[in-house]
Amino acid sequence: MALDLRQRLRLGTDVMMTPQLQQAIKLLQLSRLELEQYVETQLAENPILEEASGDAESAEEAVQVEREREHTEQQAVEERLAEASNIVDRVGKEAQEPVDWEALGHSDEYGSSTSASAIRRANSGEDDQPNYENVITRATSLNEHLMGQVGELDFEEAEKRIATVIIGNIDDKGYLTHSVEEITAQEGFDSEAVEGVLDTIQRFDPPGVGARDLRECLLLQLRAGQLKNGIVERMVESHLGELETRNYAVIARALKITVEKVVENAAIIGDLEPVPGRPFGGESAQYIVPDVYVFKLGDEWVVSLNEEGLPRLRLNTYYKGLIGKKEAQGSDKTYLQDKYKAAIWLIKSIQQRQKTIFRVAEKIVQRQRDFFERGVEYLKPMVLRDIALDIEMHESTISRVTTNKYVHTPRGIFELKYFFNSSVARSDGDSVASESVKRMIADLVKVEDAKHPLSDQRIVELLEQKGIQLARRTVAKYREQLNILPSSKRRKYY
Repeated sequence: MALDLRQRLRLGTDVMMTPQLQQAIKLLQLSRLELEQYVETQLAENPILEEASGDAESAEEAVQVEREREHTEQQAVEERLAEASNIVDRVGKEAQEPVDWEALGHSDEYGSSTSASAIRRANSGEDDQPNYENVITRATSLNEHLMGQVGELDFEEAEKRIATVIIGNIDDKGYLTHSVEEITAQEGFDSEAVEGVLDTIQRFDPPGVGARDLRECLLLQLRAGQLKNGIVERMVESHLGELETRNYAVIARALKITVEKVVENAAIIGDLEPVPGRPFGGESAQYIVPDVYVFKLGDEWVVSLNEEGLPRLRLNTYYKGLIGKKEAQGSDKTYLQDKYKAAIWLIKSIQQRQKTIFRVAEKIVQRQRDFFERGVEYLKPMVLRDIALDIEMHESTISRVTTNKYVHTPRGIFELKYFFNSSVARSDGDSVASESVKRMIADLVKVEDAKHPLSDQRIVELLEQKGIQLARRTVAKYREQLNILPSSKRRKYY
């Protein structure tokens, strides 16, 4: 078989993921805190970028300075800017509404007083804005809380060392993760001394801290509350499994008491805390900074971007000037030109990100006005495609914009994704949002007869009376999403 070498011409279209396009997509996906961290990193790495101070030149002055400089700029720089502009156009066609390149290139600044949120604030007044300080808090850790109590005791130095090691082995939930034997072997302590210090720590606040398992945790809390109840203690010591499954009849037979007595004592156990470290942030704190504020001004619901905390970016005039001078040549000039283009791109991308978030939030508020006025029961069915069509963007862009982005409203803080709900059909041909149906289920369970809780099938029948048709398995799914137990485990005997 002979080899045949030929040249062929093929016409095709491929999507090129340029670094600039990748950056624009990345910025859309970042949460507010991640964006702040990213901007800080870019400020440290790019000498062309700088944070505008309070007395920085106004946008109008920057426009005039930049126009004068561009008249004297060399042709090579202009070609590079033209190339960057072409990339911007490509990004705009891909996923975002185009931004005026001239206006961006001349202003050299992100976060000016002409932003959409600033205009809204000027019209509404600063007093209408939510307090940013209410969003972020810093809680004392469990470790700090326990060590503070150690400092209040008259411990000897050896006991303090033991206490420090023991507390270091207590996890965020409040449980001791290593046995006394392991601590003794690893640190070379006396086992009796470790037991004695552990017994003291187990009397610390919060009650139940330092326990080695759930059983010991609950017993420590009973001891701390001075609850001298033999039945409760026996139930904790020997029947935790039956308590978890609410198999009260088995417990009643084993302890030779009535089911009503078991239920009465189970309520006492139910008031105990299985995770004593919970009040101290047993899980890593997730700080939520809203990207958007929504508040009512007269009869209008106003959308305002949260720009507090985002550095105002501008181009460094010194390095900009070097680009057009003869002193900057070779690799130095190329470096400055690349950094200049990267700075322009970052400013443009952030501005585009903020503008897109604003437009999406504005359309969400328009479509979900009844929710803001009357509550979750009036949340309307809405999918990503609805907003995508409204603002003429791709669904993938809407998905990125609404992920890890939060809105502060008079009804609380919500992720933008919260407002997208599948529809549930009504018998009258209309539809209702799935979140509204979940609220109905929760309300039905809230007012049910505790001795005769509603089964999933009964909930289906009650929803049918409201004109909502759901399968029993769908009700079960919604109930589980609401963390509501099955009816057999919700039943009370008194």
